[in-house]
Amino acid sequence: MDAVWVRGVNGIQLHHVTDLQDAGRFLGNAAMALRAAHVRTGADRYSSIATELKSLVQRVRELEDEARSSMHDLHSTDPERFARCRDGHEPWPGEIPAGFIPRHTCKDECLYHDHDVLDAITQCTCGRPPCQACEIGGKLGEARA
Repeated sequence: MDAVWVRGVNGIQLHHVTDLQDAGRFLGNAAMALRAAHVRTGADRYSSIATELKSLVQRVRELEDEARSSMHDLHSTDPERFARCRDGHEPWPGEIPAGFIPRHTCKDECLYHDHDVLDAITQCTCGRPPCQACEIGGKLGEARA
C-alpha cells in the first residue's frame, strides 16, 4: 500500500487541486535544481532530464487547471454540495468515495473565541459534538468543549 501525505487545513477539506499544485511545484523545483547542476558541471545529462521535467510540469499544470475548473463549476452549480465537500462531509466529485473518512474537525479553532474575530460570532464552532471522523475511525484528538 502506498503512503499518502495529506495536508490538513483548519476549516476546509482540501480539493485534489492542491495535490496537483504541490506536484507542479515539486517538479518545477526539481527541474530548476537539475538546470543548476548542469550550469555547475556542464554535463548534458542533467539538462536533458530538466527538459523532460519541464514537459511534465506543463502536463501537471493542465491537470491542475482542469481540477480547478471542476471545483469552480461545482461551486456555481451546486453550492450546497460544494459546502458539504469543503466542510469534509463527503468527498469532492472526481475523488474516490470508497474509504472516504470525513475531515477531522475536532482541533479546528473558533474564529470568534480563539482568534478574536468579532464578526465571526455567528460562525462559532465551540461546543460542537465530536467530529464525524472521530466517531468513524476512533478519537484522534480531544473534542472542543
